[in-house]
Amino acid sequence: MKARVFVTLKNGVLDPQGKAIGHALNGLGFGAVGEVRQGKVIDIDLAESDAEKARSDLKAMCEKLLANTVIEKYEIELKA
Repeated sequence: MKARVFVTLKNGVLDPQGKAIGHALNGLGFGAVGEVRQGKVIDIDLAESDAEKARSDLKAMCEKLLANTVIEKYEIELKA
């Protein structure tokens, strides 16, 4: 089973990297770009066929390592 985890900063947490990207895009002539928030995508191959077990394991991975849950949120996407 394949999984994709999206990790982004929670709303209200300052995102200096996103701000720099937005500023750079505006400087390149993309004036319609407003606020930019950046994050990370993590692709994981799991040797697990039970979707609920996979989701539970992925949640534990996020809570323990993949995301700093004080300032970041995460979303899990499973693909068979």
